[in-house]
Amino acid sequence: MTTDYHAEHVGSLLRPPWLLEARAERKRGRLGAERLRELEDRAVVEAIELQHRAGLEVFTDGEMRRDTWMAGLLESTGGVTPVNRAQVTWYRDRGTAPPEETGFDTVAAHEKVTRQAAHTSVEAAFLNQHTPGPFKITMMSASMGTMLWQAGISDRVYPEPDDLVRDLVALQIEEVEGLIDQGTRWIQLDSLRYNQVFDPDFRAAGAQAAVPPEQILDAAVAADAEVVSAARRKDPGVTVGLHICRGNNRSAWMARGSYEPVAERLFGEVGADRFLLEYDTERAGGFEPLRFVRPGTTVVLGLVSSKHPELESQDELRRRIDEAARYVPLGDLALSPQCGFASTARGNRLTVDDERRKLELVSDTARKVWG
Repeated sequence: MTTDYHAEHVGSLLRPPWLLEARAERKRGRLGAERLRELEDRAVVEAIELQHRAGLEVFTDGEMRRDTWMAGLLESTGGVTPVNRAQVTWYRDRGTAPPEETGFDTVAAHEKVTRQAAHTSVEAAFLNQHTPGPFKITMMSASMGTMLWQAGISDRVYPEPDDLVRDLVALQIEEVEGLIDQGTRWIQLDSLRYNQVFDPDFRAAGAQAAVPPEQILDAAVAADAEVVSAARRKDPGVTVGLHICRGNNRSAWMARGSYEPVAERLFGEVGADRFLLEYDTERAGGFEPLRFVRPGTTVVLGLVSSKHPELESQDELRRRIDEAARYVPLGDLALSPQCGFASTARGNRLTVDDERRKLELVSDTARKVWG
């Protein structure tokens, strides 16, 4: 379990234009798989170098091999079929984001789900050879598996969405155990299902509109806790993080609300070593819910926005860290952007230079606060 890293980033980094073009060429059938892998390798090496120059000490591959942050689950699961379903509404500070910018492919389970690919295994093997320090593997939590359930398709195999989640949790545990066997010592689960609890408007717009928030919370906590516990059984020294944000797609968001409705159960029962929490705007509420965090758990404050290029004031960041320290000891706090810079391949609306400056700000602030 790692507690002495106070500067972190959530996972994804902006893809270079040449990589986006290569992936498009691959989909058109004009580029071979081996050549695409070579270009992805190059992009990952550049992403590692960017993080290293920015002063970070824990590395990701920038999710360069993925179309979206969800790819580890959505693209590696067998027994699913492409479907058209209503997309959630994405908001910016002035109105909504155009659907043509924020849409992504969706699938639904139509038979018993299986593991058909090992995308994170490929990522881990490359990172293990190329990073100058610890690396982490990020993955969409199986607790979000209700996204793969659609009435009329999935209910023939899984009568209820959480029946599907249980199978996905078992598959994710297999994946986590395999990563640990490969030498991975840091795993991060990204779970947005809690948005359906603390944002009633978001819940009302989704497939689980009629499900009581207490039932959603029960299922999400149980699923995440089971994966965390399985990782700990496999290797008691593995670091497991859990990331929660309110959506991050082309600099847009989809949900809002304080952590208060989920805090006692989430922080008390899931058992993660690090909670990476969005806190860059008032949409996340205050720090009061952190009073439920168990001693010795690290809270990574997502105070730096990955959505816009404007650089935050370091004095303001330090003030907010001090405010959070009223609820969690300063030594158990850390700093990060609120989410990745490219949760979808198109990325947020800022440049690589903006991204680098944001990461440098995280690193420099952490050094000044924690030494």
